Amino acid sequence: MNNTLSDLSPIPDAPRGLNADELDELDHLLNDLRAHAEEIPQWEFCDGFLTALVCSRRPIGPNEYLPMLLGDGEVLEVAADQPLPLLPVFASAEQQARFLDLFGRRWQAVQKSLDLPVGQRTEDNAFHPEVEDVRAVVASLPEAERAEIEEYDIPALGQVWALGFMFAVENWPEEWAAPRDKEAAQWLNEGLDAIVALTEDDTGKPSVNLYDENGPATVSEQRLDQFGDAIAAAYDLRQLWQSMGPRVESIRKAPEPGRNDSCSCGSGKKYKKCCGA
Repeated sequence: MNNTLSDLSPIPDAPRGLNADELDELDHLLNDLRAHAEEIPQWEFCDGFLTALVCSRRPIGPNEYLPMLLGDGEVLEVAADQPLPLLPVFASAEQQARFLDLFGRRWQAVQKSLDLPVGQRTEDNAFHPEVEDVRAVVASLPEAERAEIEEYDIPALGQVWALGFMFAVENWPEEWAAPRDKEAAQWLNEGLDAIVALTEDDTGKPSVNLYDENGPATVSEQRLDQFGDAIAAAYDLRQLWQSMGPRVESIRKAPEPGRNDSCSCGSGKKYKKCCGA
């Protein structure tokens, strides 16, 4: 199953989601990058990473997220109103700009979906992670090809997406720190627990094939429930940080000098005889 936003009913003032051709283009682009850097992730991982950025407490810009996803993790230094420096993994500035364009359009579509009030969510405009039932795809291959692939660990439904989401959480821990409010902290923990559950393998009894309804079962009912819980968690996490707003850095007051210390004003007198009087 390859859930995309290409056929969704348009949300007012929202950019279109990526269509099938653009998703294929992204896959090819990432494959090109992978030819020069093996650690480049699959698009499903990128989509989970992107969703976590949308849900993050603080807006995180491309100068931070692009090198974390496709580079060495070091924040790109860029002056205001200037283009981003070219990451070494890209063959050209045009290739980097195209990736950012597609990535940004998917970001905006995800944000619009996650910001919909409960009463306005429908099957057509709801949030759909970019995932694929890889095990079902492999099961549909000829036996010889399938045997070659089955030697490797094949990810479960949503597993790579959830790993991408948690990769972003782990690399911006200050934006995912538990708030002081106990109810909000519980809300956060339950949401992240639902995402983490999806990072685990599907060990339940397969009951459905999401790639071919007539093919062998590859996904368990338990996994489908976990997948639904992860989608609900994305809504909840987005709403939580939107309601709380950005973190406020506390300003620490400098400690006052002791009564018999020299006064900090520079008068030469003891504090108790000067400003502390």
